[in-house]
Amino acid sequence: MTTPITPPPMSLLAELTHRCPLACPYCSNPLELERKNQELDTQTWKRVLDQAAEMGVLQVHFSGGEPMARPDLMELITYARQLNLYTNLITSGVMINDKTMKALDVSGLDHIQLSFQDVDVAEADRLSGYKNVQPRKLNAARLIKDAEIPLTLNFVLQKNNIDRMPEMFALARHLGAQRIEMAHTQYYGWALKNRLALLPTPQQLERANAYVAAESDKGGLAIDYVTPDYYADRPKPCMGGWGQRFVNISPSGRVLPCHAAETIPDMTFDTVREHSLHDIWFHSESFNRFRGTDWMPEPCASCDHKKTDWGGCRCQALALTGRAEATDPICSLSSFRHLVDTAINEAHASPQHDFQYRR
Repeated sequence: MTTPITPPPMSLLAELTHRCPLACPYCSNPLELERKNQELDTQTWKRVLDQAAEMGVLQVHFSGGEPMARPDLMELITYARQLNLYTNLITSGVMINDKTMKALDVSGLDHIQLSFQDVDVAEADRLSGYKNVQPRKLNAARLIKDAEIPLTLNFVLQKNNIDRMPEMFALARHLGAQRIEMAHTQYYGWALKNRLALLPTPQQLERANAYVAAESDKGGLAIDYVTPDYYADRPKPCMGGWGQRFVNISPSGRVLPCHAAETIPDMTFDTVREHSLHDIWFHSESFNRFRGTDWMPEPCASCDHKKTDWGGCRCQALALTGRAEATDPICSLSSFRHLVDTAINEAHASPQHDFQYRR
């Protein structure tokens, strides 16, 4: 049998820092955050960007935490643009002001993805753990528009804000956003701890789908709609498949196939401090362990969808079953599907739950 040739990654998610002024209860960052003194320095990040460009990576997404907490962010964006990498900043917006916006514009930044917790001012404060967060975000959006940098708004959907989706769409149009991402909560990190307080009902999901369909009919606004895994019959191809299209680098330099991969306890992740990005992508145990289809158990191994969904999400399988190699419980064919149904029932049995926040 001929071994398939693994293509290079298309996109690099550069998590510059886990530091963040917000404390959202659906945050997917690790429960144990990496400290400032563990972060890669500027020159190491530049070396990583060099290696990414040499491999054929097309896009770099600067993320966190809050990437604007890094004073060298503008320098890294400028360097990435010199390498002809498309640059996207994923930010809460609370650190964008006249001065920092001018610096972002001068850096040559291609795109900004600005996150919003809600359109309701009080609820935005409650969700972010940050007082008067909404005025800061709105000012950031105005500055981005004035700089004529393409803008995407991002909303994380959950049971407390779904029925404000029409107002979210209206805000995106008012702010001149070209795109809006409506992403149902993915249950990792703090989101998993807060699942009872976040998971919507089937009726809410039906309304969410209707809101998206109605807005799509209007045209003029690109909509990325990420549906909730728990209500699906088939798993999504997480990150386009393990080690298929995306590479994630943590603040300390660990190279990950996906954002939550470090939750897998028996897996070691190589770092860019010690290995090249090329060697890690193509040859490391962590990237090859769940790459392709040879690792799959039944019923995945004989499933017609195995090269479409690539077995679903390994971190979700771990979170729900305790075993990363198990069939993703989202799948209706999984022997663990009852765990998902139980989680749904528990979330609906008692609709009011307090959030647990990162402090």
